[in-house]
Amino acid sequence: MTINNTFGVSIIPDNEVERVKKLHDYQILQSEDNGPFKHIAALAAHVFKVPIALVSFVDSERVFFKGNVGMEDVTDVERGISLCSLSVMRQQATVFKDALKEPCLLKNPLVAGEFGLRFYAAVPLTTHDGYNLGSVCIVDKEPREFGIDDQITLEYMAKLAMDELELWKCKLYSESRLQDSSAQ
Repeated sequence: MTINNTFGVSIIPDNEVERVKKLHDYQILQSEDNGPFKHIAALAAHVFKVPIALVSFVDSERVFFKGNVGMEDVTDVERGISLCSLSVMRQQATVFKDALKEPCLLKNPLVAGEFGLRFYAAVPLTTHDGYNLGSVCIVDKEPREFGIDDQITLEYMAKLAMDELELWKCKLYSESRLQDSSAQ
């Protein structure tokens, strides 16, 4: 796998193989019904008064947006340009109050290019066994402050997204069992 990494820092966690396998176990990347994730993104956009909010899942080469406010025409992007790739590297929030002041972002096309990203905050979507599968993030084209209360609020939104992901997996399991019992 060759990723065009625009950050100049690693975006591949040490547990990458297991992390991606765990992500695929949820079968969320193929889903069409993303209602709960869309609602979480809409809530984040509203609460933080930002033009863009996303619930993302970071696969081996692409980042998929299952909740998307402000970039609805974009369903996925290359992993090497998505700031969500940075958020899976940490257990806590990733915050860039002014992206133009962050050396690792200066060559990123979302920051240096026409898109004009200036603010980014994300909390990883972490499984009960510690795998970061993606993030709930908020984006603005203006620098912003982001305090501890903001971080706590975004952390709760990420927990809601993980609860929804677990419900999704349970639904798939139940449907599979029902199909198996019908086939007998």
